[in-house]
Amino acid sequence: MSVSVIIPAAGFGERMGAAIGKQFLLLAGKPILVHTLERFQACGAVDEIIVATRPSSFPLITEFASVFGLTKLRPPVEGGERRQDSVANALRHLAPEADIVAVHDAVRPFVRLKEIEQSIETARYFGASVVAVRAKDTMKLASTDGRVERTLNRASLWSVQTPQTFRRQVLLDAYAYAAAHGVSATDDSFLAEQTGLSPIIVEGSYENIKITTPDDLLLAELLLQRFVP
Repeated sequence: MSVSVIIPAAGFGERMGAAIGKQFLLLAGKPILVHTLERFQACGAVDEIIVATRPSSFPLITEFASVFGLTKLRPPVEGGERRQDSVANALRHLAPEADIVAVHDAVRPFVRLKEIEQSIETARYFGASVVAVRAKDTMKLASTDGRVERTLNRASLWSVQTPQTFRRQVLLDAYAYAAAHGVSATDDSFLAEQTGLSPIIVEGSYENIKITTPDDLLLAELLLQRFVP
């Protein structure tokens, strides 16, 4: 059984306010994307890593493979305008023997080895898994004009992270359904849910942050000092 990891990395990251994509910004002297790739390089269960990015970034991804010893990194593939488009194209380039596919955000460098492994095993048995953490704040449901309609039960609410991991055919079916019905989402598990599947939650860590703003980058510098993969 073979495991492939897809990293969509074609975005510009407008909220970061930088001249380059946030995935290429430096964290402790190394691109954020490289930190992320190293987490999956170190996981014995992972066989290949595919980055979907803009063609102008292809030489950089190829350079990362040699400079940082990322032997599982395959030639990059073209990303799309949407995250969903990037993943869809990467699915066309999976190794023929891949039977499990994990999708992970390029700017989540603090995922732990146990979370990756648990997500893979859970998807293997149940078809789909999502790494998530329990909601810590009180959550309100509001109308479009900002009026609180009701307070939600926090005990049943989760903040979803990545990786989101699937049996290969489950993810292929989800993307085929999305294409046929015009479904758009920023979350792969949502697409799987549209086909009737209920992904299983793998409890993750609050440190598995997505670096999208300058404040996130400052927090990441602090987290890196104590992070244990």
